[in-house]
Amino acid sequence: MPRAYVTAHSPESKEAWFRNLCHGKEKVARLRFYIQDALGGLNSTVWDVASSNITSISPSSFGRVRVIDDVITAGPDRNSMKLGRAQGLITFADLQEPALAMNINFYFNAGEYSGSSLCILGRNSILNENRELPVVGGTGAFRMSRGYSISNTYSHDPVANYDILEYIVYVTYVE
Repeated sequence: MPRAYVTAHSPESKEAWFRNLCHGKEKVARLRFYIQDALGGLNSTVWDVASSNITSISPSSFGRVRVIDDVITAGPDRNSMKLGRAQGLITFADLQEPALAMNINFYFNAGEYSGSSLCILGRNSILNENRELPVVGGTGAFRMSRGYSISNTYSHDPVANYDILEYIVYVTYVE
């Protein structure tokens, strides 16, 4: 069962929750999960939706915009427990090096935080280790959350065009 939070859809109940926010107990969670990033093939979860006039000649793919709908799993194996989806936009936004401007929502539909989401937003230098991105909010149990994530490329299969990304997220939220 997810942590207690307002489930009613009325604006009044959400306003009451917000007014009592300062009286709530702040919790800290450390989450670790994996993103199954299928970059090609019939079951691709990453799609190009736009590019600039220089994307094809840019060393950093500058201007490429992709939309993602990746599976979130509990472990690195493709067949491990599915926890939800990573959905959003990634834009290649650096003229010199492969770096992304990311707007990703981690939507959890299984496990302890089922029905909740976290939003990360920021710059991701994809060739670096321990890439830090801010958690800027969330929904459900993570309403009014803040924190940061550390991501790493767990594995890369150039033949299958498939990446597994590891995320460790440190987040505070009001219970």
